[in-house]
Amino acid sequence: MYSFEFEKPSTIADAVAALAAEDAQALGGGQTLIPTLKQRLASPSALVSLSGISEMQGVCVEDDGSVSVGGATTHATVASEAANTYPALAALAGQIGDPAVRNRGTIGGSVANNDPAACYPAGVLGSGATIRTNTREIAADDFFEGMFSTALDDGEIITSVRFPVPQAASYQKFLQPASRFALVGVFLARFADGVRVAVTGASEDGVFRWSEAEQALNTSFSPDALMGLHVNPMNMIADLHGSKDYRAHLVSVMTKRAVAACS
Repeated sequence: MYSFEFEKPSTIADAVAALAAEDAQALGGGQTLIPTLKQRLASPSALVSLSGISEMQGVCVEDDGSVSVGGATTHATVASEAANTYPALAALAGQIGDPAVRNRGTIGGSVANNDPAACYPAGVLGSGATIRTNTREIAADDFFEGMFSTALDDGEIITSVRFPVPQAASYQKFLQPASRFALVGVFLARFADGVRVAVTGASEDGVFRWSEAEQALNTSFSPDALMGLHVNPMNMIADLHGSKDYRAHLVSVMTKRAVAACS
């Protein structure tokens, strides 16, 4: 580690002001950033903690029935407070990491980092959620731009994420047992106007929607509708945990499980 300034503002306005300093960086739960600092892969002049901003914490139901999650809300809080309003989202949060990670990591930090094997990007994209920042609202389809890349501008803070609640949803995760990241994770949400299928852990481009599966399920919502459908293995991740073909196969398997869970 090395020396840096540390600030813990109590309002969004103060956080934005602190992040305007040269080389300042926002700190959510620190589950990715702190290890990055230890390895000297990042060297911000100041860390601006968002954990003390009360208006960015908690889960609530909005007037239109959607579920809003504050950007500084921990995974453990989502797992408990969203259990009655959006069970699939709560279940996703409850599968992230271990208790230590779930009690420190935040939804805003996870979504902003956009790790290709993280769970929340699949939940956000699969739900068709809206990412709210201190300056604007961004649709999930426009937010994720590739591995570790998002539409966020420098100094922009995720203040909350608004989730439309589907008729049925399921998150199916084939986890890597050591890290508990998703080797492949599929979040499926069935709305009155159609099905959304988002995949994490599989692609070199990060989280993505499997449009062919969505089209098939919109015609017939059953696991059998996916028979013969496969994602292209060429863009899949290959590492010591699984080949491109293996991950492509898992995408089909986990999607079928998600459909079965929603049927």
